[in-house]
Amino acid sequence: MNRLDEYSYPTSFDRRQWAKLWKHIAFLKKTFLFLFLAAVATAFFDALFPYFSRYAIDTFIARQTTQGMPLFIGLYLLTALLQTGANVVYCQQAIVIEMKVGQALRDTCYEHLQRLPLAYFNQTPVGYLLARVMSDTNQLGSIFSWRLADFIWNVFYLAFAVLSMLLLSWKLALLVLAVVPPIVLACTFFQRRLLRANRLVRQANSTLTASFNENISGAKTIKTLSVEPEICREFDGVNQDMRRKAMRAKTLHAVFQPLVMFLGSISLAVVMAAGGRMSGPWGIPLGTLAVFISYTLTIVEPIQLIVAVISDAISVQANVERINGLLETVPMIQDTPAVLAKYGDVFHPKKENWEPLQGDITFDDVTFCYPDGDTNVLEHFSLHIPAGTTVAIVGETGAGKSTLVNLACRFYEPTGGRILIDGVDYRQRGLLWLHSNIGYVLQSPHLFTGTVEENIRYGKLDATREEIVAAAKMAHAHDFIQAMPGGYQAQVGEGGGLLSTGQKQLISIARAIVADPRIFVLDEATSSVDTETEALIQQVIGQVLQGRTSFLIAHRLSTVKHADVILVVRDGRIVEQGDHRSLLRAKGYYYSLYTRQFEEDRASQIL
Repeated sequence: MNRLDEYSYPTSFDRRQWAKLWKHIAFLKKTFLFLFLAAVATAFFDALFPYFSRYAIDTFIARQTTQGMPLFIGLYLLTALLQTGANVVYCQQAIVIEMKVGQALRDTCYEHLQRLPLAYFNQTPVGYLLARVMSDTNQLGSIFSWRLADFIWNVFYLAFAVLSMLLLSWKLALLVLAVVPPIVLACTFFQRRLLRANRLVRQANSTLTASFNENISGAKTIKTLSVEPEICREFDGVNQDMRRKAMRAKTLHAVFQPLVMFLGSISLAVVMAAGGRMSGPWGIPLGTLAVFISYTLTIVEPIQLIVAVISDAISVQANVERINGLLETVPMIQDTPAVLAKYGDVFHPKKENWEPLQGDITFDDVTFCYPDGDTNVLEHFSLHIPAGTTVAIVGETGAGKSTLVNLACRFYEPTGGRILIDGVDYRQRGLLWLHSNIGYVLQSPHLFTGTVEENIRYGKLDATREEIVAAAKMAHAHDFIQAMPGGYQAQVGEGGGLLSTGQKQLISIARAIVADPRIFVLDEATSSVDTETEALIQQVIGQVLQGRTSFLIAHRLSTVKHADVILVVRDGRIVEQGDHRSLLRAKGYYYSLYTRQFEEDRASQIL
């Protein structure tokens, strides 16, 4: 993912992008209508208040009478009450839209992510996805609520004010409006530069925060390397860059605000000078002049805010485009409409149509190249794995041992040939049907925040307590779980942080066991645990894999000696296959790997 994506912003408004987004929030159209009406009503009442001043000056002050004062006060209070009511509705609807737009977009993005294949997450940084689902949706919630409401209010207040001035005195109105073009030009000129400057400030702040976070997280490494002075110089450079960019933004703002105020003051001076000459017995009444002064004082800010909202909309369009890009991402691996109609999808499974899976797997003339690669990893590869067979895949770190498993589990699909499950091309069966029959234990186990029982139950959501305990016992996890405060109700912490790596691995194995899968995958499940836990896992493997088709991805060759078939991977290709004895007799690459590890183990025991 290109990092520049985070800082690429459009320069013009594209309504097509907003139209795409609208379909996800169209259920709020009535709320948007109420917001529009409330904003217009609020603007109308706000524009109406200067007329009360006009009436008071021309009637009560100029004539020096209080006749009709009670009615005037009553109308004024009624108008204030209506204005307050409209403003309350205005705020309520804006709050509802802000919360529901953010919620709806987060739900939509998150649900779509669940439909995307594993390959997408392997290629997409987590930070990018977090920014789309959290930050971008929050910004759009704000733009669709408060910024939209402000835009409507300012546009209609400006329209009511201009119309009122034209009706009262078109000559004086034209004098007032003469200063509007310079204000619009000034706002447009500075707003664009302020947006650009503020983006640079945000970018510099992100860099500064990342630098600070990295240095604090790596404090131990910094201390052991004694590079504190160099780290301080680097941080000072980033900090200085932040200061320079922030100073430029603040300077632009410091010039912009007084300039707009100056132009507004010119407009006010013109009104007072021209209006003073025009007022009197044969000119415009003093009350009308007061209305003009009131409008002149208040129309500058709406012009400024309208330009700001338009600039914000153009800026936020980048967020719109990124969310649309996420939602328009088509899964590289997906079921055909016919398969979906029969088997359902992850959110609407049709389990009544699911055939039992036996676990017979056939690679039929399979060729495969990763989507981001240009070299075939497999070429015309064929292999039949009868149900209940244990297949071990071995090789050096980074050799590409997971490729075959990724294909068998349909995390990727062949670019040539086909893979049969129980004699049927697995593309003719549902993705969920296959994945529901796979138990996968990763090298680095991940647990979800919650209790031990909840984490095991993720393997089978309708599992009973008895099934969970039975799975834990089979995984040799029951004893240490019972010894924990709370037992199966003990909290595991974020990512399982309250447990040791070995305990997390045993619980993840129990989670896979409770699903009773027909295909079992252990991806270097013993590589990150201690010797004692490794011995326990080896016992578990011997029990669990009986009668199941299984794949053992391993770096330690001593763990795969009893596998029915061993596939040896080198530089992303399968170079040897056979059982342990036949591969040793061949004295090929497997033999060299095995003897080297054997010698290393002997040397470590002697030491």
